[in-house]
Parts: sequence; structure tokens; C-alpha cells
Amino acid sequence: MVLDGATGWLEGAARVESPNWDLRPAGCDVELVVVHGISLPPGRYGGGYVDALFTNTLDPRQDRFFQEIEGLRVSAHLLIDRHGGVTQYVPLHGRAWHAGPSCFRGRSACNDFSIGIELEGSDDDPYEDIQYTRLAAVIRLIRCHWPAIGGDEVVGHCDIAPGRKTDPGPAFDWPRLYRLVAGEDP
Repeated sequence: MVLDGATGWLEGAARVESPNWDLRPAGCDVELVVVHGISLPPGRYGGGYVDALFTNTLDPRQDRFFQEIEGLRVSAHLLIDRHGGVTQYVPLHGRAWHAGPSCFRGRSACNDFSIGIELEGSDDDPYEDIQYTRLAAVIRLIRCHWPAIGGDEVVGHCDIAPGRKTDPGPAFDWPRLYRLVAGEDP
């Protein structure tokens, strides 16, 4: 994959444009990557429901859980599915609506300065090998464009919204991700 620095879009990723984003505040640069876990309905994979959620086209009649989240306006920059496919919803230089109320090192509103990457998964279900490989590659690419993002600036949603969010969950292998980002064999 290659990042087009002018547009913020990844070449080689599927592109499904979300309306749920806006510009970052003036003078605010990307300094954080937030890793999320998502499955819709909870615990089920595939079906295109994440695309529908991020494009405001999720049909609440298809599942009882969808009725609970009807009207929610959220997005992420990227989704890495269970097979390693990467879908991009928001240009990386834009502000996706993924973190909600959040704080990192005393700084609130993490959407302003972060890139949100969703992994198709759930807290207690192990993530796939290809998801780790693809996530590490994407993080390395992001770091080429935003070198302020070091190892301590790759966090889970649970880290910036403790008590409110738990993803990517205890099944996520952080040491493995860090080894892969560093170019070490798993």
C-alpha cells in the first residue's frame, strides 16, 4: 500500500467514503493511532454492516442491536477485516469520528489528533494473523508521514476511554503488534 500524501487516501485499499468526518482543528497534526475492535452485530463478522454503519445506511430492521445504535454517526479511517482486507472511509489527514469522549496524556478530544483503525473482531475472540500483519504495515506507513507517532502513541480505544470502552480487548496481542511494527518476526 502507498499513501497519497496530498489526498490522504491509501492506494491499494478499498474506498468507501463516509460522510462522518470533518477537518482537524487548525494547527493540529496526527500524533496518535487508536486501535479499535468492531463486529456487527456483536460477535458476528462479514455482511458489510460496518460499511453501512460508517455510511449511515445501516438498516435497523436487520438486527435488534442495529435498533440500539440507530442514528449513531461514527466512522474510522480504516477497517482491517478478518481476511486482511483494508477499507478506508476517511482521508487520513481528516478527522474521523471514532474515539468519542477521550483523553490521551491529559489531552482530550483524541479525534482531533489521531487516526482510528478498526479491526474486525471482538474483545474475547483472537484476532487473525493477517490482521496483525496488515495493521503493522499500515502503522509503519503512517509513521513515515507522521514521525511523531512512536511506540507509545499506538493505543487501544480502551486506553483513551477507560471505563467506557474495552476494545480491542484482552484477546488483542499488543506485544505481537509491537514486534511486527518493529520488523521483528512474531
